[in-house]
Amino acid sequence: MLSYTAKRLAQTIFVLLGISLITFVLLQVVPGDPVAMMLEKRADPETIAKVRHELGLDLPYHVQYFNFLKGAVHLDFGTSYFTKEVVSSALLRSFKVTVKLACMSFAFAAVIGIPCGIFSAVSRGKGIDTAVMILSIVGVSAPAFWVAIILQIIFGLKLDILPISGFDSPACYILPSIALGARYAGSMARITRTSMLEVLSQDYIRTARAKGAKRWSVILKHALKNAMIPIVTLVGTDFGYMLTGSMLIEKVFSIPGIGKLAVDAMSNRDLPLLEGTVMYIAFVFVIVNLLVDISYAFLDPRIRYGKGAV
Repeated sequence: MLSYTAKRLAQTIFVLLGISLITFVLLQVVPGDPVAMMLEKRADPETIAKVRHELGLDLPYHVQYFNFLKGAVHLDFGTSYFTKEVVSSALLRSFKVTVKLACMSFAFAAVIGIPCGIFSAVSRGKGIDTAVMILSIVGVSAPAFWVAIILQIIFGLKLDILPISGFDSPACYILPSIALGARYAGSMARITRTSMLEVLSQDYIRTARAKGAKRWSVILKHALKNAMIPIVTLVGTDFGYMLTGSMLIEKVFSIPGIGKLAVDAMSNRDLPLLEGTVMYIAFVFVIVNLLVDISYAFLDPRIRYGKGAV
């Protein structure tokens, strides 16, 4: 296990290097001059050239990339061109907001999706199974921004019981959490149902029932544990998406999280801020995938990470 973890951590470094290089190259070929956008139409060519020199944008590309890597090692991504805020400080501030939204959305999705998937599998072919599958399809298919707007109209404007924007109180996170978590709740319900159905048909489940074990004891103690690997894979990936912020949800509800920060950086072509958000998103996904892989060994004793493990 330790050797596998060390190997994956080493791979993480190369993955992040590759992502940083791709991001840097793409930002250089995208049309538009960030300095011209920052100065708008007030500046003459001489002023633009002076600012480019001050920001180091007139240096050769390989020098700019090396300077970026050198700063990234120390978590120093520079200063935003537009807000003049240190990028690492902006990421930390937005991260705190996104974590709250992600945790509430994840709790909503897991509490709704996994139990619904279990009940659907246990009641296969019955009315509850059909209802759960229809709702899960709706949840997965409905665009998040559409769900967000509908929730704002119903609970914010019509009923006036929940705020539709901001992040000043816990109540402000309720509608965004539902809007963001609805899609993941649907996908969790579907994968839980599929995985549970596969496990419930195994011989050891029939043996446990034949020995007189209680129905829900068999379902929760034997079936659910052995069905958890596909569920954990999906849940871990979903939580990674939530931690990286939902651009549309945060924009609709005016929540200053990572997603909104990335949208603003792209709109302004704020290179330091955009590079910082991309590296943050990449790091979160790499770490989440590593934790998911390690958790397999604890869920299934048959899995061993040793020499030759993939």
